[in-house]
Amino acid sequence: MTRHTRKKDVVLGLGNVLMSDEGIGVHLIGRLSVLKKKFPHVDFIDAGTAGMSILHLIANRRKAIIIDCAKMQTAPGTIRRFGPHQVESVKTLAHYSCHEADILQIVGLCRQLGQLPDEIVFFGIEPQTVAPGRSVSQTLASGINDYVDAVCKELTCQIN
Repeated sequence: MTRHTRKKDVVLGLGNVLMSDEGIGVHLIGRLSVLKKKFPHVDFIDAGTAGMSILHLIANRRKAIIIDCAKMQTAPGTIRRFGPHQVESVKTLAHYSCHEADILQIVGLCRQLGQLPDEIVFFGIEPQTVAPGRSVSQTLASGINDYVDAVCKELTCQIN
């Protein structure tokens, strides 16, 4: 695919909504998807615990924005924007589930297949609670509007 035939940009929300703050990416996709009319060039996808199928969701995109909870040793609720070259995975895979994956390994596979998006942006949000529960902690819940604004700013910057 050439640059001119790339698929729409994509925003993926990752996480397990049954593990409180671990599901923040999915919760944010719910909030962002109501903005489809404002961003017609973007697919908003709840990727949940999609594992290796994420490869197909980001392949040949102009831009892929990936939102997930991330332990960054910052205050709970902190959001950070970074690229794949600015982070190192410390995730240990148990290999008990086909839904398990390391996003940086998926990006590497995309590169090897020649299907890497032109730009990849991660938004990591420091969790307060990762334990069984269907809602995010009050700390993350109080920051949801700020997280949505950060992603919208990223999307707006690319179309202006």
